[in-house]
Amino acid sequence: MSSNSQGSMKGEAATVAPPSGSASSHGPPLSPSTTSKSPELPDELVQAGWSKCWSRRENRPYYFNRFTNQSLWEVPVLGQHDVISDPLGLNAAPAEGGDGNLGNGQRKRRSSEEQGAGPNSCKRTKVEPTTPISPSTPGVKPWSSAPDEKQVPTTTPTTPSPAPAPYRPAVIYWDLDVQTNAVIRERSAANHLPSHPEIELQRAQLVTKLRQHYHELCHQREGIDPPRESFNRWLLERKVIDKGLDPLLPSECEPAVSPSMFREVMNDIPIRLSRIKYKEEARKLLFKYAEAAKRMIDSRNASPESRKVVKWNAEDTMNWLRRDHSASKEDYMDRLEHLRQQCGPHVTAVAKDSVEGICSKIYQLSAEYSRRLRQTHLSLLQDPSTETCASPPQSRLVYCYPVRLAVPTPVLPRVELHFENDVACLRFKGEMVKVNRGHFSKLELLYRYSCIDDPRFEKFLARVWCLLKRYQAMFGSGATEGFGLQGALPVTVFEALNRQFGVTFECFASPLNCYFKQFCSAFPDIDGFFGSRGPFLSFSPVSGSFEANPPFCEELMDAMVTHIEELLDQSSEPLSFIVFVPEWRDPVTPALTRMEASRFLRHQLNIPAYEHEYRSGSQHICKRDEMYYRAVHGTAMLFLQNDAGFVKWAPTPERLAELTTAYRPSLSRTSSLSSPGPAQSAAGDRDSTPKASDRTPSGMMSPGGHDNNNNNNGSSSSSSQDKLTAM
Repeated sequence: MSSNSQGSMKGEAATVAPPSGSASSHGPPLSPSTTSKSPELPDELVQAGWSKCWSRRENRPYYFNRFTNQSLWEVPVLGQHDVISDPLGLNAAPAEGGDGNLGNGQRKRRSSEEQGAGPNSCKRTKVEPTTPISPSTPGVKPWSSAPDEKQVPTTTPTTPSPAPAPYRPAVIYWDLDVQTNAVIRERSAANHLPSHPEIELQRAQLVTKLRQHYHELCHQREGIDPPRESFNRWLLERKVIDKGLDPLLPSECEPAVSPSMFREVMNDIPIRLSRIKYKEEARKLLFKYAEAAKRMIDSRNASPESRKVVKWNAEDTMNWLRRDHSASKEDYMDRLEHLRQQCGPHVTAVAKDSVEGICSKIYQLSAEYSRRLRQTHLSLLQDPSTETCASPPQSRLVYCYPVRLAVPTPVLPRVELHFENDVACLRFKGEMVKVNRGHFSKLELLYRYSCIDDPRFEKFLARVWCLLKRYQAMFGSGATEGFGLQGALPVTVFEALNRQFGVTFECFASPLNCYFKQFCSAFPDIDGFFGSRGPFLSFSPVSGSFEANPPFCEELMDAMVTHIEELLDQSSEPLSFIVFVPEWRDPVTPALTRMEASRFLRHQLNIPAYEHEYRSGSQHICKRDEMYYRAVHGTAMLFLQNDAGFVKWAPTPERLAELTTAYRPSLSRTSSLSSPGPAQSAAGDRDSTPKASDRTPSGMMSPGGHDNNNNNNGSSSSSSQDKLTAM
């Protein structure tokens, strides 16, 4: 991927038929009196968003693009310079008269004036139409980063001056030039309530409060710390089945007791079995387990048979430990596994009601917080200027486009922006969120491509703050918490997928970790402004080539397989999914078993542990030398395709060879790769007792991704840590 892709971005692919959700409801920049499609405009220009308008001030027609907000006096030409991709006109041909240093909008106005200038004509310093200025252009911003900041006036055509270069990241982990080949049926606007900083701040506070309740319940009722990342995986698992209206807090789920949370808490009872490296650690853990099991069975209402079995096994283990001092680490591990098999069912039986009570209490609190939050949100939208407008569903086939909201966004409060070295800091009511400047620039580009209700970027900073706060609330604010749930594939793998298999779309990502500008993610109400097509489980493409790297949540992965097989079965057009999941074999995950037995499986590659890498879920704030980490588990790469998709994107040996090569860790990064990554243990590690909750993936939501994540699109696993939104 070219390092200067930020300066040569292209607009969104022209749709097969322009979707109603994509049709801009706002007029051109200066609101011309009429905007009608001229019959002399070719169909391809009309489909690309161009229409002929009339300037009352100049008393002549001009051409306006409702997708890019670009305006021209002359008839546009497909493929010509795009003001959004190059707002300063650096890539455009120099205008006559030595105006090569002027921006594209200035050059356009200067040349059009000169064409109509006569001996008695007067040149005007300001001419309609105007062109929006890129917020990334230093010195010219539609917002103030500080209360006393002064905006530099724009250069006029009569006073040419060199244009400052836009900020360009040193290293780019995305390619927003790639156009989509994903075709969907046109859909109506979504009914989600638009995000608002006030609501997002309250939601983050309620989620933090819910995390604290979970921590206290685990301590008070079971005497354990909450399993690592279990709350995050609970959010993901709940959103797969949640029918509630809050984008983050579960409120309408059946059953109320989460299988994910129940399984993970139960696996840490009576004590957590961590990864074991040395013989002394194994001996100590064996003694602690026997002692905790005996103490627990004595303090709970257990049956006489359970008391007898647990006490006998615990005392037998302690006697063995006292007399045998020559045992090896493997002997201790075998003894521990035997003790767990004998005592585990009885311990589970006495703890079952208590653990179900923890799960039920957390869900009930979440539902109450969700209802309270929605009432506050609706009160904010009860503004006289707020009107709902939902377009009727259509049946036309169109290229996929971002989520559009039926409910318009009210005026958003001010969010302050300042830069600390290479980090953008956004502050609202004392709450600060951060993103590195490269990803801030990426969010700006995604916003330009995808947002149609804010051409002047008046709501941009508030929406970026909401986006960052949402993902922070979902994955926690700890030092490394949740980052494993947003991991992404390496750039080289995405390049190979696009080059060899036509992949242009990520099924699980987020605006923060996406590689393409086409992706599904967990939160359509905020991610849609930055290019999200919505949650994958509600996304129904007819054709296209897709990459699916879901958060490693077993319930989410299983729902993903069901959805993919339904899509492949229903479409006769070329449709392909390349799925990346952890190769967990002890025990094997249902999703992996189902895909390996699927009639749509065309090929499977297994990448060994420690021989490939992932991009960190904290890529938007981490240092460059922490961007990649080795995977501690094997990864299964499965090609699910219908017949037409197999013909078009068949996994041939040549294509597979390039993809496998791209997955190998880069030699330039090998020395800086951290072998365990965000995860702390691997499935089936022979140095530890394998448990479902100890299986730790690495990687991307979306999100997202994520991304980010995707609950509809989630981002992590009920029995491990992530994928990645990555959401």
